[in-house]
Amino acid sequence: MTPRSGRPIRFALLALAGLALLSGAALAQRRFLDFRDRDLPVTNVAYDGRFIFMRLKYTTAPGGYWYQGLPSWSHGYPLSEKNLMRIMNEVSYLGARLDGFNVVALDDPDLFKYPIAYITEAGWWTLSDREAVGLRNYIQKGGFVLFDDFKVAGEFGFGGGGWDRFKENMARVIPEGHFFDMDPAHPVFHSFFEIKTLADFPQAYNAGHPIFRGLFEDNDPRKRLQVIVNYNTDISQYWEWSGRGLRPFDDTNEAYKLGVNYIIYGLTH
Repeated sequence: MTPRSGRPIRFALLALAGLALLSGAALAQRRFLDFRDRDLPVTNVAYDGRFIFMRLKYTTAPGGYWYQGLPSWSHGYPLSEKNLMRIMNEVSYLGARLDGFNVVALDDPDLFKYPIAYITEAGWWTLSDREAVGLRNYIQKGGFVLFDDFKVAGEFGFGGGGWDRFKENMARVIPEGHFFDMDPAHPVFHSFFEIKTLADFPQAYNAGHPIFRGLFEDNDPRKRLQVIVNYNTDISQYWEWSGRGLRPFDDTNEAYKLGVNYIIYGLTH
């Protein structure tokens, strides 16, 4: 083949490569822009006296729809909670419902029907003034909040706002609040299972070590733990993946132990 006859082929290959790049860019743009107003339809079950796992929903920040176009608050729903509640019912007499897992907005009056609230991907969490007041009232009136699955911004792919976004939001919820690094001696780590160390807690995929932080009543670690934060880790990923063989059995057990302890602590404090 002469150089002259090969030139159209090279041009065609370059054109195809260019189209592929443009298509990839368009797909990435859709991931970040087109789904901003998309929500995930859920059907809550009516309260009948049994424990119902409740997840908090919020407006996802731009860029937070990177996983299958879903809002960040919904990641793992409802498989994570379903698997955790199955374990709860196996190891305790909680009798949690397995036929429904409710989703509630932060400013919904129904929030106060639930002793424990779970929220994921706080790096993409946005907060209105009304929602800040709702969450503040919930916490101060005895609610226990579990934050999971957010990390240093930019670490391991889409990181969201990381701790800075979370800290800004919580300053609007509890302006005087201060987060303390958790000590493994705290009762939450012994409320059911004995968790003796946090230093080598298994990671589903995050780099580095998980960081556990807590917000306490009156900023006094001797008083009630109001909010616990699993930072730079994703404990609920193990709950979601359990049964699929994606992570070692022993590591998954450790994540379940932590989840069980959180539920028991929230119900007894």
